[in-house]
Amino acid sequence: MAQSVNASKNLPSDPRNREAAFPAGRDPQKGDLETPINSSPLIKWFINNLPAYRPGLNPGRRGLEVGMAHGYLLFGPFSKLGPLREASNANLAGLLASIGLVVILTACLSLYANSNPPKALPSVTVPNPPTDAFNSKESWNNFASAFLIGGIGGAVVAYFVTSNLGLIQGLLG
Repeated sequence: MAQSVNASKNLPSDPRNREAAFPAGRDPQKGDLETPINSSPLIKWFINNLPAYRPGLNPGRRGLEVGMAHGYLLFGPFSKLGPLREASNANLAGLLASIGLVVILTACLSLYANSNPPKALPSVTVPNPPTDAFNSKESWNNFASAFLIGGIGGAVVAYFVTSNLGLIQGLLG
């Protein structure tokens, strides 16, 4: 019994555990682990092409892209799974609910911007975080205002596509 307790304390030094996860750069002093997921080239490429990490974008453009994606994707669950999903105005209710959530998320972004957030640190997946974005209150507030515009725009586009789906199918088919 005593041997099993001692053996369980030594799990991190087990050689099998080192095959999958190990310290970043083989330095155990860093608080980041390399795993097959976060250190694979495909995952690094994908994450580095997201608007938050893509180099050369200003905070407004980053916020617009992130907001459009969120507004467009929030519309569906609110209109098709919400409490008014069987009503004749379910799409309008989904539009208003998704705009309301985008406004709440923008308020949360503004609160975070005014809390003096720390600068982004390099990690295994993003070794060179963009220095021109998210480094001041002004850049966070520009991101938040563009997020609001993009979020409302994305929700409106999703509303018009869903409301006019029969017309779009008639044009394509």
